[in-house]
Amino acid sequence: MAKLSKQEIVNSVPQKGFFGHPKGLFTLFFTEFWERFSYYGMRAILVFYMYYEVSKGGLGLDETTALSIMSIYGSLVYMSGIIGGWLADRIFGTQKAVFYGGILIMFGHIALAIPGNIAMFFISMVLIILGTGLLKPNVSSVVGDMYAETDDRRDSGFSIFVMGINAGAFISPLIVGSVMKTSFHLGFGIAAVGMFAGLVMFVLTKKKNLGLAGTQVANPLSPEEKKKVFTRIGIGIALIVILCAVLIPAGILTISVFIKLVGILGILIPTMYFVVMYRSSKTTDVERSRLLAYIPLFIAAVMFWSIQEQGSTILANYADKRTQLDFAGMHISPAWFQSLNPLFIIILAPVFAWLWVKLGKRQPTTPQKFSLALLFSGLSFLVILLPAYFGGTGGLVNPLWLVLSYLICVIGELLLSPVGLSATTKLAPAAFSAQTMSLWFLSNAAAQAVNAQIVKFYTPETEMAYFGVIGGASIALGIILLVISPKIQEYMKGVR
Repeated sequence: MAKLSKQEIVNSVPQKGFFGHPKGLFTLFFTEFWERFSYYGMRAILVFYMYYEVSKGGLGLDETTALSIMSIYGSLVYMSGIIGGWLADRIFGTQKAVFYGGILIMFGHIALAIPGNIAMFFISMVLIILGTGLLKPNVSSVVGDMYAETDDRRDSGFSIFVMGINAGAFISPLIVGSVMKTSFHLGFGIAAVGMFAGLVMFVLTKKKNLGLAGTQVANPLSPEEKKKVFTRIGIGIALIVILCAVLIPAGILTISVFIKLVGILGILIPTMYFVVMYRSSKTTDVERSRLLAYIPLFIAAVMFWSIQEQGSTILANYADKRTQLDFAGMHISPAWFQSLNPLFIIILAPVFAWLWVKLGKRQPTTPQKFSLALLFSGLSFLVILLPAYFGGTGGLVNPLWLVLSYLICVIGELLLSPVGLSATTKLAPAAFSAQTMSLWFLSNAAAQAVNAQIVKFYTPETEMAYFGVIGGASIALGIILLVISPKIQEYMKGVR
């Protein structure tokens, strides 16, 4: 298939039909809706499944270990986007990556739904990690393919897309959390059904709505390169299997050691990615300048996601152990708090989408939006330390404190997440389009790799210091980014 220009791909997509946006946004909106339904439904109960006693249907792991595993799992989910982005860029394109990823995720949730032991748990994690790596970055890249670089609807389109993500993420914890006490495995089964629905939606509507978006292989391998690559992949997998078979029984590769290794990789891999793309002969001088501008945005994203992603670890534990769950005559499942983040995004995302269109050229620049996001995320952690400040760490706190913390963080997320997705598609070197989107998700991987180390310091006794130090660091970094934002904008070479 002859390589098509960006404009030819854009022209192949029906440009009206979904709230004034390309019709393909409908397909991607609902595909991601169901994928996020499955992912966040499973994630809402996963940490409880790990540390609840076996008599309560859980695995009975140590609580601190469960929190670290949860962070490492989240890190690997986003880290695997490297593999998904590379396969899309070099072998089969983003549309096929989305489909194959959905299949792996569905089987991962099916494995979790089957009552088993900790070995079955880790098998399911591997399937979900690989599947999400294929689907998550590439579905966002297809969204970018539908818009011309100068199309002012792009940020608004990504805001609508993110709203679809969060609609699925809002509903699933309420449903899955409601059956948690009956059976964790029933909840995981519901998540599997959600992913199946997403696959059906994608297959039935992609041909009519997406046109050629996502069908192009950006930087295809030659037949000779394919042979070498597949040989190396086979050798690599064999070595990993052999090392695990030797090191795990010997007690060398423990969960603690693995957590530390992933922590190192979380920082090392994105650093290597920046170096490779910057030094590539396929990257132009303008694209190199844009990559330099992307570095402080990436660092800011790591700080933001470090706070936001603790909603499924520290704040989930806080909801379970420190929050009054019998409230207004009803019992609240701790998993339901996972619906707060997407609920607030559903309410506020249309406001932000309208705001960016309304402001047009007068809206804050991308670095300014990122700096504001850091200020809000830091404030969300300062808020949650107030109950301990006023009432100590011994009693249960009003759940409205958690609600307020999630709300403040969501305002920051809407300043960073859709804007970051959009900026990534605009700043990406042409030869590394899908892989640069993978790099964006590596900011989340790096954040959660860091979280796996720092969650060990959280206890009710250290609660105030924990939230205060992390929240204060976010605010300080936000102020620094705001000061240097004009310089970053220069390096972006015309991209706002």
